Amino acid sequence: MTLLDFRITESNTIPLDSLAYHVGNTPLLPLRRISQDLAPRAQVFAKAEWFNPGGSVKDRPALNIIQTALANGDLGNGKRLLDSTSGNMGISYATFGAALGIPVTLAVPASASAERISILKALGAEVILTDPLEGSDGAILKARELASDHPERYWYANQYNNEANWHAHYKSTGPEILSQSGGGVTHFVAGLGTSGTLTGVGRFLKEQKPNVKIVSFQPDASFHGLEGLKHMPTAIKPGIYDESLADEQLEIRTEAAHEMVKRLAREEGLFVGISSGAAVVAALEVASRLDEGMVVTVLPDAGYKYLSDKKLWESPLPEGEG
Repeated sequence: MTLLDFRITESNTIPLDSLAYHVGNTPLLPLRRISQDLAPRAQVFAKAEWFNPGGSVKDRPALNIIQTALANGDLGNGKRLLDSTSGNMGISYATFGAALGIPVTLAVPASASAERISILKALGAEVILTDPLEGSDGAILKARELASDHPERYWYANQYNNEANWHAHYKSTGPEILSQSGGGVTHFVAGLGTSGTLTGVGRFLKEQKPNVKIVSFQPDASFHGLEGLKHMPTAIKPGIYDESLADEQLEIRTEAAHEMVKRLAREEGLFVGISSGAAVVAALEVASRLDEGMVVTVLPDAGYKYLSDKKLWESPLPEGEG
């Protein structure tokens, strides 16, 4: 059964528990071919988050943020949900907003992929494009401005500072990883955007397995091509970001992530997005140093939202790869 199998109720919304039923429980996939040089001493697994109804890992925090806001009485009565997004979180908001009858306004960097912007508009979201050179920080500042100027119109979801963001991963992604790995996970690797995935999963796993290692990764420079990720030293730091949580921090080059995206497609049959490529680069780096262990990471979305980047998909891999 899918989200579309549910019938609209008299209030013209789909019950929240019906929506929640379809978010999470995504597959944990072994990356066998791409890590074959490391086996059997180290294994690499990844959560396939495009199985969520909105197509990305952001369905988890988006739904929890909406659920919490409705329960608290912050959202409803005609108020528009407002937030900044580089794309995926906005698609999740717009997906659930359409299903629940909640209007959505999003500040989005104009550098976001054309597919993401088109999907947002198709789902009925109001899209306000911001300076592409200012990236996600420019979108954050625009959302803050709108929330301050029009408090009667907007409820500002503020994903970067909303505790319901990381709580979603503490309640779902973390337990799923522990269960699906049979308790064997030794290292968890996650990128830094809002930092919700790292914070929620990291805190859960540390509580359940104190010896587990948490590894964060981010772009290696302030100007980069890793949509959804932040270069923390030069960006507005999320309020939910716990700098003490990661046992190690890695920096990933955009070019390495792009190469890995193509390798995953051609060697594993996994058509994923750019941040997913970065996640696997980081996971393989961690796994390459292990005598034994199980490294788990998250593949935030599929590659369909990046098809307009012809240079990414059509350029050849370096000799000897793929």
